[in-house]
Amino acid sequence: HAWSLIIVGEPGTGKELVCRNIHFMSNRANAPFVEVNCAAIPEELIESELFGHTKGAFTGASVAKTGKFELAAGGPLFLDEIGDMPLLMQSHLLRVLQDQTFYRVGGTQLIRTNVRFIAATNKDLRQAIRQGTFREDLYYRLAVITSTLPPLRERLDDLPALSEYFLRRAAGLGTHRQYTLSDRALTLMHQYHWPGNVRELENVLTRAVILSTG
Repeated sequence: HAWSLIIVGEPGTGKELVCRNIHFMSNRANAPFVEVNCAAIPEELIESELFGHTKGAFTGASVAKTGKFELAAGGPLFLDEIGDMPLLMQSHLLRVLQDQTFYRVGGTQLIRTNVRFIAATNKDLRQAIRQGTFREDLYYRLAVITSTLPPLRERLDDLPALSEYFLRRAAGLGTHRQYTLSDRALTLMHQYHWPGNVRELENVLTRAVILSTG
């Protein structure tokens, strides 16, 4: 079976970027990178989204649909915010992790797949297990490899490099200028808490470029 991975970190730390880079450096780099945001899909639709469904499987299923498990065959399925997946869906996912087989919703044909699961969450899954909102057996199936991304406030040495990258990218918004940070600006940035992490840093620097007059 393909190994699986969980990336843990606060919102905005770059979990998806890390997952994509892991994929692009893997031996499955030519396979599609398929993403599912477990927190954004309504509970009644997530099963169809992952497994697909047959025509007429439920009201409104006028055509058959291919699910994410099939679309990701041979590559990774990125399960973003796995900690928000409903418990019933967690049990279905566990079956796929164990056997790499599943049925479409309303289907009778067993489908085999070969998917590498990469999950990300901003929640403490061990605490969720204790609270009964996340299955312990699923956690240990997914957590073959785990990695924790520290918040930006704990890696402030990255500020100059990240800022240079974001300023260079923001300069392509139409200003066609080169931007650098003053020593005073960098000092202030080191004193800030950055609750929104790298995503907030990108937003702040992009706004600064847009509003800059010199």
